Amino acid sequence: MSPLGQLRVVKATALAIAQDRGRRGGQHLGLCQSGAADAYSYHWANALLGNLKSAPVLEICLGAFEAEFCHATEIALCGADMRAQLNGSPIKNWCSHRVKAGDYLRLNYPASGLRSYLAVLGGFLFNAALFSSIASVPREGLGFNGGAPISAGMCLPYAALGANKNRWRRCLIDALIPNYAADLQLDIYPAYQWQAFDDVQRQRFTHTTYTVSTESDRMGYRLDGQAVSYRGKQLISEGIALGAVQIPANGQPIVLLNDRQTIGGYPKIGCVTKASCSQLAQRRPGDKVFFNWRHFET
Repeated sequence: MSPLGQLRVVKATALAIAQDRGRRGGQHLGLCQSGAADAYSYHWANALLGNLKSAPVLEICLGAFEAEFCHATEIALCGADMRAQLNGSPIKNWCSHRVKAGDYLRLNYPASGLRSYLAVLGGFLFNAALFSSIASVPREGLGFNGGAPISAGMCLPYAALGANKNRWRRCLIDALIPNYAADLQLDIYPAYQWQAFDDVQRQRFTHTTYTVSTESDRMGYRLDGQAVSYRGKQLISEGIALGAVQIPANGQPIVLLNDRQTIGGYPKIGCVTKASCSQLAQRRPGDKVFFNWRHFET
């Protein structure tokens, strides 16, 4: 059995453990899905190191993160460009890197995007908290550290596998790296109460460019723009999927994400694709998004 290495957290603001439950748990009655808000960046961070798809990583929001490695390993950073530095020298995003014992990693306020994913070779090692997952769920007090944010002084364990000196650094090709500065098209499929919205409201919904509200988080993204009206019958609460778009009484859409409630009674005009949800989770308040209807092929 390999000895344990540790990542000693020196500075942290919004930092949590992210893990894709997938077949290791999924969503359970009364518990939200949790997991990485940006599944695309999460999976690439693990893939660049050859880790299991479900290996735990750190989800770092808005930077202001510093940590020291106590044992040699390899790391990968994907997602928001937080102008990462290793021992004071810039390192490239969307790439793997070797680190030595005593190396110091610093992430700054992001130049683009919102969330960065830090993976280590073999994944971080924790005892599963619930349903074989240690993903942090602050709203429900579940996961690693009781769902509480990771703070300065904590030591996060990883397998001391060392760095493979014979392996080249691996980077994602530019064509696959998202542009978080561009206006975002959210692909959406008709679902739930789509038929209860008339053609005028559907067109208004897709012809409006919305602004990400300051009241957005891992539970859901609130959008500000032209209001959409629902004149259908009153609903009873029903299960809510990732990406479901609620239309509350004020007509401003809410795209529900990983930490959403499991049931709800607001009308839902459709459901945004998982790929678009990952992109949305990287947008900041004030960023622009718009919807694009997609339809299932028959």
